[in-house]
Amino acid sequence: MDEQFLLGKTCLVTGGAQGVGWATAQALADHGGDVYVCDISPENIAAAQAELAASPWSGKIHFRQCDVSVRKDVEQWISEIHKENGRIDVLINNAAFARWTPVAQMPVDEMERTMEVGYNGMVYTVKAVLPLMLAAGRGHIFNISSSAGRLFISRGDAAYAAVKAAIDGFTQTLTLELRGTGVRATVVRLGPVEGTDFFRKQVSSQSMPRMGDFLPALNPPQVAEGILRALRSGQASLDMPGYLPFMYLFFAIAPDLLSKMVGMGGPGRKDYGVLQWKYQSKGR
Repeated sequence: MDEQFLLGKTCLVTGGAQGVGWATAQALADHGGDVYVCDISPENIAAAQAELAASPWSGKIHFRQCDVSVRKDVEQWISEIHKENGRIDVLINNAAFARWTPVAQMPVDEMERTMEVGYNGMVYTVKAVLPLMLAAGRGHIFNISSSAGRLFISRGDAAYAAVKAAIDGFTQTLTLELRGTGVRATVVRLGPVEGTDFFRKQVSSQSMPRMGDFLPALNPPQVAEGILRALRSGQASLDMPGYLPFMYLFFAIAPDLLSKMVGMGGPGRKDYGVLQWKYQSKGR
């Protein structure tokens, strides 16, 4: 297996200075890619840059502070990268804004912000890179969704579920439109991922159901490796962990029963934010 299969390729990651995005940026660089990270948080960018300086990928990952919900900023970022490199090969849409609050208590501006970052930000990046990829006859777009966009079984995540369902539907339809072009699109549906700002800062671990304490969770490097596998295979969808398709089937057959089961036992007790992780180089 060619561990440097991304050598010479230009890869973009939004929300890429922490968690899944940062692990994916490192994995892409580890396999030869020239990686460009966009992130809204200067603190996360500074921390990632400090880690990068002591890593094997120093000089392979480049950072830009950017709000993906601002169309002109996204278009300028991508235009400058294409002008510098003459190509865009991989786009990972990972940026997200998440709050788990019941609809009656959640402010409208937070609901709007959820869609602006997750959905609008995806649309802006896809529309910016797609003409470039189609002209080149190659490229791969990954949009990070969630099992929450397929399993409507818990309370408090209506806005998050809505944006992830929108990302899922958009990506599946885009896949159909891209057949025969040489450009691919993959929707990545994730279950809980430990050791991310999602649980450290945005969503309380106690928002998760008790059932989740007994199911395997992911960590960011595992997600990154899954994305690399999908990049090699060209598959149109990736569900992680592997039990998710069985839960989709259960939900399709007996949604009320699954929702009742998930609600048993009260809130979760596991702290999904406590995990500390480090991506281990595999390409060198």
